[in-house]
Parts: sequence; structure tokens; C-alpha cells
Amino acid sequence: MAQFLFITDLDNTLVGDDAAMKQLNAKLLHHRDTYGTQIVYSTGRSRTSYEALYQEKGLIPPDAVVNGVGTALYIGEQEKPHTPWSERLQEGWDRDRIQAITAHFSDLTPQPASEQNPFKISFFLSPEIAPTLVPELERQLKAAGFTVTIIYSGSLDLDILPIQANKGLAMSYLQELWQVPSNTTVACGDSGNDRAFFERQDERGIIVGNAMQELLEWHHANPSPHRYLAQASYAAGILEGLNHFGLI
Repeated sequence: MAQFLFITDLDNTLVGDDAAMKQLNAKLLHHRDTYGTQIVYSTGRSRTSYEALYQEKGLIPPDAVVNGVGTALYIGEQEKPHTPWSERLQEGWDRDRIQAITAHFSDLTPQPASEQNPFKISFFLSPEIAPTLVPELERQLKAAGFTVTIIYSGSLDLDILPIQANKGLAMSYLQELWQVPSNTTVACGDSGNDRAFFERQDERGIIVGNAMQELLEWHHANPSPHRYLAQASYAAGILEGLNHFGLI
């Protein structure tokens, strides 16, 4: 047993089975107290939405939280986003101009203001329209001089982010900040916006058994010995994966 960096998505990954989450939380707390393991939540939720879930589910106090699919990073108990990370996202990003381009797409339905932030523009988009709209949106943004990240996940949510922002890049930043090797990092997820966790090289990845088809298809098309597809769902799947890798 040794220290590792534990990063997990929340909805339908850590959260979904209260009994299993309670069991996992006990093991993670013991591991943090004994070995110094760091616990990070990386979620598509806004800060406000995350805080509501944190209270509702009694989550472990984390060492860091990544909100908005990698667009806001909070270290420890900081109330404001981590400035060095925010500064990284500024380059090549012009929210107002990008949003003006999206206004030409009537099939994009803006998500509530609570789900937007300075580095995240979010919409609802039906799966029937997405295969044609997303490439055209990418083409128009590129023609306007913008290189951005577009994530479509859950057959519903479309997020436009700075090219430097996603869950995987936020994970890499924390590895640098805390000097944690990639081979002692484990990331857990269930959907398309978690794919960025698993595109790295040496990190251990756990895909829970209830993962969405969009992530399962990518996983099977891109096999890796460092990635584990659990049989169990939600936190029970994380426990299964941590045992598989010999981390707990």
C-alpha cells in the first residue's frame, strides 16, 4: 500500500449507490490518513451544483475540486478558482465572440446560467441533430480563428471549452502541482466527458459498470492494460477497480 492520487467523476460514478459509496469513502479516508492519498472530484457540475450535491450526499472533503469539465479548479478549501489554472485557459479564448457564433445555430438550447462560467459555454442538443451540427460548429469556429474543445456527452450536453481545458489536462496539472507520478494516479468515470482521463498514458483508469455507451465504445476501440472496466456499478465499480490495481 502506498500514496496515490485518486480522481473521480461524481454523477453516476462515485454517486449512485449510497451504501457502496459509504464503504468506498471509509477506505479512501483511511488511505488518506495513513498514506497521504489525495482525493479529487472532477465533475461537469457548476460550483453551486457541486456544493449542493456535496451537502446532500455527505461527500468526503476533497483535496481539490475540478468543476465545469475542467474549466474551474479549486484547491483545498479555497473559495475562488485557482488563479494559475484560470490564467492557462485565457489564451486564445474569447467567450463573447464564440457565443456570437453559436447564436447562428437554432438547435443549440442554452443551459441555465448556473451551468455557464467564464470558460464554459454549455447547451442542450438532441442526439438526432448532433452528428451534423457539431462538425459544422467546429468548422465555423475554426474559420473564425478559434481552436476550442467541444464535448458532447450523455446524448444531451454540449460544452465549448478552451483548448487547454478538460478533465485530463486538469488531472495533469494537479500531478505537476503536487509532484505525483502518472503511474500512481487513478481516475474514474462513466461518460464521454471522462474520456480525457483515459487518453493519457500511464494513469490507471476505472470505468464503472454502468458507463454510457459513448464511453464503452471508445474503451473497446482503444484497449489499454492500464484501464479497467468494472462489472459493478457506481462506487462499487470503483472499489472493484481499486482492488484490481492493488491500490486498496
